[in-house]
Amino acid sequence: MDNQPVYKNSNLARDSAIERSSPSSLCQNVCQGPCQHRFALKLGCAGIILLALTVIGLKISVILLIQNSSKGKSSVDSQEKRTETTERPVLLTCPMHWQQIRHKCLYLHETSKSWNDSLADCSTRESSLLLIQDREELRLIQNLINEEGILFWIGLNFTLSEKSWKWVNGSFLNSKILPIFGDVKEGCCVYLSKTQCISDYCAAKNRWICQKELKPVRNKGIYSSN
Repeated sequence: MDNQPVYKNSNLARDSAIERSSPSSLCQNVCQGPCQHRFALKLGCAGIILLALTVIGLKISVILLIQNSSKGKSSVDSQEKRTETTERPVLLTCPMHWQQIRHKCLYLHETSKSWNDSLADCSTRESSLLLIQDREELRLIQNLINEEGILFWIGLNFTLSEKSWKWVNGSFLNSKILPIFGDVKEGCCVYLSKTQCISDYCAAKNRWICQKELKPVRNKGIYSSN
């Protein structure tokens, strides 16, 4: 009789132990670890994917930056080439049968006309009668005259209203640069010989010299005679 309570107590203790270790509690204990691991694994994978996308994005940005830099450099190079081409000095040349003296083109006519007719002829050729700037230019032009007796009208005549020698461009003669020999009076114009400048009546007939500026061209083609 005294042993029976002891038996019951031992059964109760065993039942309590079995209850504490029931399948549901064991499952919860077993699953708790793997569930946390799976969550950590997913989180790690997400982090790796995010890192990979970030690296890819940076690579694409670098590639685009390099391409834009190359395009910008090419554009600058092209612009510099165009500027260089635009600023490159063009060829200056005289029309056929015209002779170059400094920055001028000269045409020495072989026929004879009055001063006014000579002036009109030069105008039709888009030029003017010769204007002489200094003694050096005078020397160069006189070297083109082959013989002493050949005379050429230049763009200089006497104006009564101003009582002075006046060039056809409206400027007045500097006698220190170009001394004139002969009469100084109304109706006189100036012609050029191989050695000096002489006044004569404008109605007299002499050869004449037309001048025009050098023309810029983009190639080595020769202008036709005017």
